[in-house]
Amino acid sequence: MDNALSYHESHDPDWFDVQYNLRAGRPDYEETVIPGWIADSQKARDTLNCTLDIRYAAGEKQMLDVFRCGDATAPTLIWIHGGYWQRGDKSVYSFLAAPFVQAGVNVVVVGYDLCPTVSMTRISEELREALTYVWQEGEALGINRDRLTVMGHSAGGHLTQMMMATDWPARAATLPADMIKAGIPVSPLSYLEPVRLTIALNANLRMDRVEAEAESPMTNHPPLTDAPQLIVVGGAETDEFHRQSQMYLDTFGTDARAMEMYVVPGVDHFDELNVLADPASPFFAKTCAMLGL
Repeated sequence: MDNALSYHESHDPDWFDVQYNLRAGRPDYEETVIPGWIADSQKARDTLNCTLDIRYAAGEKQMLDVFRCGDATAPTLIWIHGGYWQRGDKSVYSFLAAPFVQAGVNVVVVGYDLCPTVSMTRISEELREALTYVWQEGEALGINRDRLTVMGHSAGGHLTQMMMATDWPARAATLPADMIKAGIPVSPLSYLEPVRLTIALNANLRMDRVEAEAESPMTNHPPLTDAPQLIVVGGAETDEFHRQSQMYLDTFGTDARAMEMYVVPGVDHFDELNVLADPASPFFAKTCAMLGL
């Protein structure tokens, strides 16, 4: 693992920006991608059985949305949005709930505070607070707390890995060690030092070397559960995103802890979410299989 992590010494900041500043490679992001997601998400909120802006802790954005399929015993998918820990909002991603609700899944979309208002370290803690709340309030939320799958994209993929690395009983004696039944990190940032070395992204993250090391699943947060994981990356993503996913799989996959990597054919970091939202896609089918459908 040391060789996999030390490669950064041979690259300059411009190289890291090309690999990680993905919006720069999608000039239509603000004009097409985000407006499309926002419109589809509004439709989802208007048409699905949902309860919005449920507060789970005191932070400004520490709220979650619950989308119900009508069966409180159905599996529960917890979605953690991306945006490099500094952008985005849960409301943009309601559209992902629609195909899962129609397939018989209850969906929880989690919001969290963003950098630089809070630190990277604090964001990880906010997600632990969110999952603790979901488990403790499952019945009131109308969901099955005993069938939780955590899934997140990009920064949300990192946070998914951090949740798989959480010692839940150490937080509260009532929380089971196997609280999360499966994890699906999508285009995760498993090792944060390269992100720290970017110019564009770290300006708001304000990570130093110590925090980047401390908050990296690869160096300080191995999975503490043998729950299966599906690690996903877009086929047209940068080499670094493929490497981030592969080294997590290579390091932490074991005979007891089943891990699979799925490459979504031909799509980049953003379009892979459009594929996920397509109930006819293999990506959607693989996610449903992880949910136990």
